[in-house]
Amino acid sequence: MMRAPFSFAVVVRRRDGSLLVRERAMGVGPGGIARWPFVRGIASLVESLRLGGEALRFSADQWEKDMLAASRAAGTALLSALGLSLFAMATRDDGAPAEPEGGSRSRAATWVMLVVAIGFFVALPQAAAAGMSRALHLGLPVQSAAFQAVTGAFKLTIVVGYLLAIRRVPDIRRVFQYHGAEHKTISTYEAGEALTVANARAKTMLHARCGTTFLVMVALVSILVFTAIGAALPRIQTGSAFLDNVAFFIEKLPFLPVLVAATFELQRLFARYCSTGPLQALLWPGFLVQKITTAQPTDDQLEVALASLRVTLFREQGASGAEASTVDVAFPSYEALLAAPSLR
Repeated sequence: MMRAPFSFAVVVRRRDGSLLVRERAMGVGPGGIARWPFVRGIASLVESLRLGGEALRFSADQWEKDMLAASRAAGTALLSALGLSLFAMATRDDGAPAEPEGGSRSRAATWVMLVVAIGFFVALPQAAAAGMSRALHLGLPVQSAAFQAVTGAFKLTIVVGYLLAIRRVPDIRRVFQYHGAEHKTISTYEAGEALTVANARAKTMLHARCGTTFLVMVALVSILVFTAIGAALPRIQTGSAFLDNVAFFIEKLPFLPVLVAATFELQRLFARYCSTGPLQALLWPGFLVQKITTAQPTDDQLEVALASLRVTLFREQGASGAEASTVDVAFPSYEALLAAPSLR
């Protein structure tokens, strides 16, 4: 998946080796409110969740078709196909056409992902810190700096532990290979080199603007912010440790958008001014976790990432007009995509 200012593209490698391209215009201009400092961080997060969910559904649809076709020759594929069928049923009405951008189901899925993320990366670490304080008889007040430091430690542990666990799943590791291919492709483009497999293969899998780095930075910044402001928030004492934790969790929620917005701007500054020299050390926490969420891609996977970037650049260069409709085009190979008159 690639997102450019005026284009969004997803490229999927089908089982027969062909490439299926989905591309559409994105109507967000550089002067919109979504590009304002501190607003753009929140807008970027919501859009990433929405477009990422759309890309995963599109990919799952194609994989389901391939698995169903393969299951006719190999019954072992039936279970995987059934699982994807259930996933498709949960995200789209039977027989309904592809939902337009910003549809109600897409918005609902985005909110569900946001709620799950808050529960997993905010509520769970706080609950773990409260459990440890109770189990070890530490008696840490929920709004104390020590309690927030413990919560932050659990937050980082949960994030890194979760990523390490899912990396062991073969299909997820394949996703991480495509993540590495994406970084190599972007680095090739930013270096001003031709978008070829040979050039991309030599590039690093680490990138300063990666979403993984953003996630790590949010965790680190939240430790500092909530440690600093925790004691300043109104103390709500209910007489129940559990209810005190719930109340403090609710008190923290309004700060999350501000936290996301500030971290987004901080990451932009780090990416611009800390990519070289001794300040690069500030990027290494994110880089270390990126070593978990990226894996060395194959040349076939690099072709998919390069194809996606080429398609978005085509619209960015003004060659396809301003049509906003979604276009799905199949190419028998990467070479055929490069030879297409519309992409030359």
